[in-house]
Amino acid sequence: MFRLTLFPNHLWEQKITFPNLTQFMKKILVSTGGGDCPGLNAVIRGIVKAAKKSGKWEVWGSMEALNGVMNDPPELIKLTSKRTAGIHVKGGTILKTTNRGNPLEYPVLQEDGTWKHVNICDHVVDKIRSLGFDALINIGGDGSQKISMALNELGLPVVGVPKTIDNDLLGTDLTFGFSTAVQIATDSFDKLVTTAESHHRVMIMEVMGRDAGWIALHTAIAGGAEICLLPEIPFDLQKIIKRIEKRYKKGRGFVNIVVAEGAKPKGGEAIGHASGDVGDRHFKLGGVANYLKYKLEEAGCQQQIRTTILGHVQRGGTPVAFDRILATAMGVKAFELIAEGDHGRMVSLKNNIVTSVPLKEAVGGNKFVAQDNSLVHVARSVGISFGD
Repeated sequence: MFRLTLFPNHLWEQKITFPNLTQFMKKILVSTGGGDCPGLNAVIRGIVKAAKKSGKWEVWGSMEALNGVMNDPPELIKLTSKRTAGIHVKGGTILKTTNRGNPLEYPVLQEDGTWKHVNICDHVVDKIRSLGFDALINIGGDGSQKISMALNELGLPVVGVPKTIDNDLLGTDLTFGFSTAVQIATDSFDKLVTTAESHHRVMIMEVMGRDAGWIALHTAIAGGAEICLLPEIPFDLQKIIKRIEKRYKKGRGFVNIVVAEGAKPKGGEAIGHASGDVGDRHFKLGGVANYLKYKLEEAGCQQQIRTTILGHVQRGGTPVAFDRILATAMGVKAFELIAEGDHGRMVSLKNNIVTSVPLKEAVGGNKFVAQDNSLVHVARSVGISFGD
């Protein structure tokens, strides 16, 4: 209770009782799903700051994607200004994340010991509503945004935020995390160039990207690779060998190759294996660098060949400035869409403007490197071979 004295001689006093404003606050739930990515924390912070400025919304986080909602008891944390202070410079996500527990294909153990994948999206929506939430901001890649669309179609207001180092989501020119991954890959490639030159070796560096070669393409141009192998352009082993021999004949004495994890030979398949994790039915790509080394040696390549697989190094660490800015802007835009009631959309970067697109557009496929892409033209023009 607050007592306000209007006159110093206390001729009269008026008592004003303020209501508990928190009971009128709306609640947003935030989820980070799929692989971790530099910039996730910056998005969370952007949402929280924008919500606080509005004075009308509370922000909560679901731990380990939507598993935090489905767990009994639920694992949720209130995202306050204090809890999110300074997190924009940190990699990973304070909400943790997982590839497991997809409500579209949720693993349920059967009586015979086998696992059956069922759609439990209606249960998730009911649970979120029962916990008092008015909307969901779901931060993730193509799989997460398919979940966003399914939940939104069931009546839960959902806004998606695109997250992937692969940069393969439709509906946005760039995804945050991609620029950091390219910087990490380029820094690593630069180091391999010096050791390749010192030992007159062929160095093969494998980067992430699944079926899209954006990281490999950008790294090859930035690092000055001789050969760049992409999932979108199947390679011919003999052409790679000829390029290596040409390089050595000119007296350069070393070759640096960037290969995307999803790259494959002409008429062949991508290298990888099925996941053995319960609830994860992804095909795990990886090993193409070692495969290429083996094939080159088998074909009689005389040069010493070494491989480096960057793997999850590309996902970790401090996001570069561009990704912090983009992620923060996307977090603010996601909150604004929720506050305006404009749900069923994914935040997007289009022509350097942060806007939004329908979720249906975002999950309509993947964004691959086209043969006529301008950067493919640039790479070919500076002498980079795609092995085709």
